[in-house]
Amino acid sequence: MRILVTGANGMLGIDLCNLLEEAGHTVIRTDVGVREGQIAPPWEKLDITEPDDVRRSLMAHQPERVIHTAAYTHVDGCEHHPDIAYKINSLGTWSIAAACGEFDIPPLYISTDFVFDGEKRIPYTEFDSVNPISHYGASKLAGENFIKSLCRRHYIVRTQWLYGIHGKSFPATMLGLAKQKTEWEVVVDQIGSPTSTLSLSQAVSEIITFPLFGLYHVANQGECSWHTFAKKTIELAGITGITIHPIPADKWPSPTRRPAYSTLRRYMLELQGKDNLPHWEEALKQFITLYQTQNNVQKGQDS
Repeated sequence: MRILVTGANGMLGIDLCNLLEEAGHTVIRTDVGVREGQIAPPWEKLDITEPDDVRRSLMAHQPERVIHTAAYTHVDGCEHHPDIAYKINSLGTWSIAAACGEFDIPPLYISTDFVFDGEKRIPYTEFDSVNPISHYGASKLAGENFIKSLCRRHYIVRTQWLYGIHGKSFPATMLGLAKQKTEWEVVVDQIGSPTSTLSLSQAVSEIITFPLFGLYHVANQGECSWHTFAKKTIELAGITGITIHPIPADKWPSPTRRPAYSTLRRYMLELQGKDNLPHWEEALKQFITLYQTQNNVQKGQDS
């Protein structure tokens, strides 16, 4: 399959493109740029907020699928700069949806658990009502609506608490702190499912082949608090002598209201007998192995 990927140089995009290519797909990597110090595979510059550029790119490459991972995902940044959030997450997705709709190319849009308000106390299914409580969640929900209204055939994949080795992530931050401190605080009263980019990439590579278009929840199995996530990261890395104190969310300095409970149930995958994602602890073990290997290689190159 010929697949165009936006945000190809991002944390998710790199793992996703690599996996798709390993599976034999022809991948057109596009992004607005690369991070400082990043060495990216060959890619094409594409600003998703420029509708004419998006249209020209799809006309030139004629992909069979477009996987839209590009987004402004800095949650607090979205609260401080809502215009940027809506320009990238909403207008950018509008540009993708309009072009895909015109050329009848099914897009797959990566969305978020932040479309929910977190008031529920059992996992959210694809049938639950949305009610975002932040600019990030609202801007991503607007993107969902553009995809649904402009593309007859589409996939929307909601995920949550995403982390990977190709960018800043929560477990990487915890491992970094462990080199500097022996104790710190982490929020204990927000619950969700940590999800690795590798697990999400595998699921996405399967979903784009499904004959059933529509909305899917994709997250690693199980749930935990950020506090438990942090403690498990340190434990699995074999680090001792660390104390991580629980702290309520209202004591953590942030301009963003976050869902208190946002675990996603993979109901559409369950109903099709295709819910095969690993537990979050298993995915975290894999991440830590890759993270430690990557760091050891970098140390060797620097020495």
